Amino acid sequence: MRRRTVLKGIVAAGAVGGFRLPRAHAAHHEGKRFVFVQADGGWDPTSFCDPKTNVAGEPVINHWASREDIRQAGNIPYAPFANNAAFFDKYHRRMLVINGVDAQTNSHTVGIVHNWSGRNSEGYPTATALLAAHYAPGRSMPYLSFGGYSETAGIARFTRLNNPELLRNIATPQAASWDPGVRFFDDADWAAIQAAHADTANRLTLAPDLMPTDARHRQTYRSAFDGADGLEEYAASIPPSDELEQPQRYPGANHEYYSDLRRQAQLAVLAFKTGVAVSADLWLGGFDTHAYHDQDHGWLLGNLTDAVDFLWDYAELHGVADHLIVVMGSDFGRTNRYNAKQGKDHWPIGSYVVMEKNQPWTDRVVGETDGLHFAQRINPSTLQRDDRDGTIIYPKHVHRALRRYLGVEYSPAALKFPFHNTEEFAFFG
Repeated sequence: MRRRTVLKGIVAAGAVGGFRLPRAHAAHHEGKRFVFVQADGGWDPTSFCDPKTNVAGEPVINHWASREDIRQAGNIPYAPFANNAAFFDKYHRRMLVINGVDAQTNSHTVGIVHNWSGRNSEGYPTATALLAAHYAPGRSMPYLSFGGYSETAGIARFTRLNNPELLRNIATPQAASWDPGVRFFDDADWAAIQAAHADTANRLTLAPDLMPTDARHRQTYRSAFDGADGLEEYAASIPPSDELEQPQRYPGANHEYYSDLRRQAQLAVLAFKTGVAVSADLWLGGFDTHAYHDQDHGWLLGNLTDAVDFLWDYAELHGVADHLIVVMGSDFGRTNRYNAKQGKDHWPIGSYVVMEKNQPWTDRVVGETDGLHFAQRINPSTLQRDDRDGTIIYPKHVHRALRRYLGVEYSPAALKFPFHNTEEFAFFG
């Protein structure tokens, strides 16, 4: 209770030393907002954004290829599988596909770390954390995580947001979560509590001659409570539980699948709108389809693209879409053949999809794999296949290019975690 009332006291105090910041509306952050969508378990690019038909004399790569041909939306080929047609037809103009990305592993643990940090061993932060540290260090919830890999390496805070009711409790501790009309304190008592904690906050701010450790603690404390009124505004913006997007379930061949990806997207957009966050990791598990691949992977890819479609539509509704960047990826890919259980196993070659509105680098595919989904060497400058002078694309190349494009390449946090001896790919021109 004490922490919650301190937060409210700081909000009520007005100008209290260095604690008070302007209200954190989306209009006060003119920059971009960032969503990284983690398809956990290893998705199958050959049935999505790097489509492969069957090769004579080789095992079957995709069953769909015996019935249909590869399709194309704009300049982007895609597989006629799941709900891909609707997704690529609608979004190819704001989409960059990066194929042939070698995670250098068949291990989920290493693949997840590599694809979301750019490094194949632990210790580096996610791109999402770098963006939060640079663009929103003082906000109350700069980096939202709904699951998956969310390593910060100490450069930012992340908030695991799975239960909006708990957020309402923290943002409005004076009211009952089940009925905002039920108050735990009358007006006089609540005003006294606010005044007392404003006093405490002021004394902490003005305390002189602190030891270095205490000064750092004070800064952490101040940072944790900056934008507190934005947090209350965010909590107020979240619809009642029965109006939130409801989780979806699917009785799959491997096990029952569960997805609340649309709700994650909804909560992220509202956090961007109210200004409490600038980056978020969305997460959908289950892509590790070692058996009955087509049946379960079809539902998973359809759920994934449906949720990203919802994300964009909901962002449009709330005035956030023009500032939004979405990055989709996974641990790695899946094998170029089915196993005895009609599943597909682990394969190191994967893809990323980067999305943004009205950009000259979209409606393109870069990177290349051959007919059996082996990565080919690419020239970093021309982005064309170059077997002599090119290089295989690794996650570090994608992360370095994203850092530069998103404006954090030379941020203090990024400089602590550099990519040495890494070619610069001109993915974004």
